[in-house]
Order: sequence, then C-alpha cells, then structure tokens
Amino acid sequence: MRGFLHEPEGTPRAVIAIFHGAGSNCASPLLIAAAEAFREAGWLAFRGDLPYRQERPTGPPRGNSARDREGIRRAAQELRAIAPGVPLCLAGHSYGGRQCSMLAAEDSSVADALLLLSYPLHPPRELDKPRTGHFPELRTPAVFVHGTRDPFGSIAELETALRLIPARTKLIPVEGAPHGLPPSVAASLPPALWAIMSE
Repeated sequence: MRGFLHEPEGTPRAVIAIFHGAGSNCASPLLIAAAEAFREAGWLAFRGDLPYRQERPTGPPRGNSARDREGIRRAAQELRAIAPGVPLCLAGHSYGGRQCSMLAAEDSSVADALLLLSYPLHPPRELDKPRTGHFPELRTPAVFVHGTRDPFGSIAELETALRLIPARTKLIPVEGAPHGLPPSVAASLPPALWAIMSE
C-alpha cells in the first residue's frame, strides 16, 4: 500500500480509495483533484499506486491483475481499520476502476460503492473484446463517469453494458471529454457517489 491520505477536519463521513489508470500513477491531476474534492466534502480519501506501479515507475501492467486487486483489497482493509464504522468506496480511472469493479464482483463486502472513471469497456476499435464479463456479478452500487469522446467505449455502449449489472448504477456523461477526464469533473463526484449510496 503506497499513496497519500487526504484527511478531512473531524470524523470522516465516508472513506474512498482512488487508483490510477494503466499508464499513470497516483500523482495524476485527476486523482489529486478527486481526492481533494472528497476531502473537502468530509471524506477520508486515499489515492494509491497499484502494485505493478510500485514495482515499475513507468509502463503498463504486465498481466498480473490479480496482484493489483489484492493490493486494492489490502488498502480497503487498512482504511476500514483507520476509519471504522463509516462507508468505504473504491474508485479508479480506467484500469484502476476496472480492477476495483472486478474485486467487488469477486467479493461484494469489500466496498459499499464504486466510482468508475472512464471505465474501459473494450480496447480502442476492438469492440469484440469486451471487458464486462464480471458485470452480472456486481452487487455494489456504482457511479460511472464517462467522456462522450472516449475511444474505450461510447456512451451508448456503456448504457447497454450497465443493464448487465444487477446493482444500482448511475452514468454521468462528460460532454466532449476523451478517455482522460478533466480534473474539473472532481467537484461533482462526492455528491453523485453519496446519492447512490443513500438510495
């Protein structure tokens, strides 16, 4: 577990762990902005590097996604110990979000909600390689934030994919955004996630 804690004043209302995409790290502007937005909303926010990034400062993951999911699980366990008795959410951009959702599909007790930023439905221009096989096993409420120009999946494709998920979901389109969402979306994330948790 390696990363940064953004601590609110007083007792946190909830906890969130946020992880990066395949080519990035926890110092990405989007993750920093998101963690700060949650801190300002009274959440304890952790932005962390996945295990593969702890081993190598650059480059994509090399096939050991189970180890990355175990890293996310350990982070969740540590955060529950730091702030017991409040809801815990897992979040990630692209690859990080996919691993969070796969972990939640394997074990619904790991988190109370998911925040998935630019979920990679399929590789660009490879619609025949969907990454939604675990969606029917998801029992965790999830908010998806997705750009309308994302080559990893269109809004229409994502709307169709969300019908596979039996849990509550909410889709927030970001007009004109590519796969790399602008940090300006951060302010909208805490209320959207809290709303789906409170339904």
